[in-house]
Parts: sequence; C-alpha cells; structure tokens
Amino acid sequence: MTVTVSPESAARTACRESGLSDRSLTQLHLHATSVYLLPAEDIVVRVSSADQTPRLSSAVALTRWLVSNRYPATEPVDLPQPMVCGPYAVTFWVHYPQQEHSASLAGHLGDLLRRLHDLPPPPVALPEYQPMSSLKTTVASSIGLGHDQRDWLMARMHELLDEYRQLDFPLGHGLLHGDAYPGNALWDGSRPRLGDWDEAAVGPREIDLANTFQGVRFGRTDAELDDFGQRYGYDIRQWPGLPILCRIRDLHTLGSYIRRADKGDEAAANQLSYRIETLRNEDDEAQWEAA
Repeated sequence: MTVTVSPESAARTACRESGLSDRSLTQLHLHATSVYLLPAEDIVVRVSSADQTPRLSSAVALTRWLVSNRYPATEPVDLPQPMVCGPYAVTFWVHYPQQEHSASLAGHLGDLLRRLHDLPPPPVALPEYQPMSSLKTTVASSIGLGHDQRDWLMARMHELLDEYRQLDFPLGHGLLHGDAYPGNALWDGSRPRLGDWDEAAVGPREIDLANTFQGVRFGRTDAELDDFGQRYGYDIRQWPGLPILCRIRDLHTLGSYIRRADKGDEAAANQLSYRIETLRNEDDEAQWEAA
C-alpha cells in the first residue's frame, strides 16, 4: 500500500524527530511553501519540496552568518536542518508575531537591501542568479496548463531572457536576497527583519530592487516607491532595464499558481488564467490579487 505524505504530516514528523511536540501545530500560510506554527515554542515550520534541500541548506547557513553579523534576517532555530521527510524538506525558524502597523514596509525594505548589499561576500556557496530557471521546469511539467498557454509562456520566457542578456547593470554583482519585496519583510517588535531566503544567490543588485516596483500590480503607491528608492540610495526608475526585470518578475510569480492549480486549487487556477490573459494582452497596469 502506498502511503501519501502530506506537507502537514512531514511537518509533524520533522517536529517529533527534532524533539519538538507537534500537538499545537497549526497552519499559517499555504502558497509556494506550506508554513506552520508551533505556538508553544514560538517556532515557524516551513515545508518545501525535497528537491530544494541544497537551497534550504544554503539559506540556513546564510541567515546564521547574517545574524552573527548583526544583520536583521529572520533567524533559524538552533536545530539540525533542513530535515528531509519523504518528498519534503522541513526547516525551523524563530516566530515573529505580526501586529498592526501603519508604516509601509516598502521604505524599510530599501534600508534592509542597502545594508545587505553593503555586506562583504558571505562564507556560503550560493548559486548564480538564473532568471526564471525554476519556472521553465514548472511550465514544462504542468498538467493543468493548456498547450497554447504553455507554448506562449515558453516563447515569452525566451524573449525576455534574450533581452535580459543585453542589459548593463550599473549597480554591479554581489549577494542577492533573490525574492526581495515588502511581503518578505516582517516586524520584530518595532523593527523590520528580512525573511524567506530560499532564493538567495549572487547576481546583479538590480534584481533585488525591481521586485518592489513590479508590486504596482498589487496596489503599491508612488509614495511607497519613492520612499524605497530614497532609503536604498538609488532610484531604479531612471535605469532603462527596469521594465524588463518587472516583466520577468511578472512571469516568475506564476510558478506557485501553476503548481497550486495542478493540485486542483480552483482559486489559484482562476488567478493564473487572469494573469496570463493580462500578460498576453500586454496590460502592464492590470491589478492582480495577492496570494
């Protein structure tokens, strides 16, 4: 008999094998990664695909180095990790309860990225940034995309990669968060921390800046973008390569929706179809629903 391992069962197994009680485990979030909370221990349990284990190992090592250098990264719990449980890899993180704040995190993210980009190279082997590499695999293996959608997405990725290779990057190369946008910044009391380091890499600094500007699709305001640029110390809107990076980011956001739609998530499938339709219509001002 085949036993199906769910993200929750993987989280519970990893907790028990790490000496943690799983009795209070509750789900916090489900999107690209399944996220759970152990409220008694104040620990967040993140469940990813096991094929992400090398990246997760790098994320844990990197954030430990960042915290040791007084950088406000979300902190991994002092446990051996990641832990592989069947088709999943599990990591454990300090929980930062989120309270209501009136201040936007966009400007704070500018400060966090300025500090990150000013750090020396970390003693952690990180991959070179490869735009849309995981999306190619997701699109190719999807069982839910129509043939026309798949063909268009593949062709569009090739077009954007050709444009990306022609870009000059004035800010140079170095350590990247890789998925930096205000949604990955968290409040730790009254100060922000930067979390979700699974896509950390080495590459052009502009990658970390563009994601915030792509957020106009989710209602990000000009005032927030002005604040972000001022606090980082560079307004990327003056650089002609920004629209290309925003279009790459547009496609990148489709990956988790494709995977969720493949598992029968109707809401994800509807949002995916809407996003693809607006992209094919070259509607750069269409508003998208956040996860």
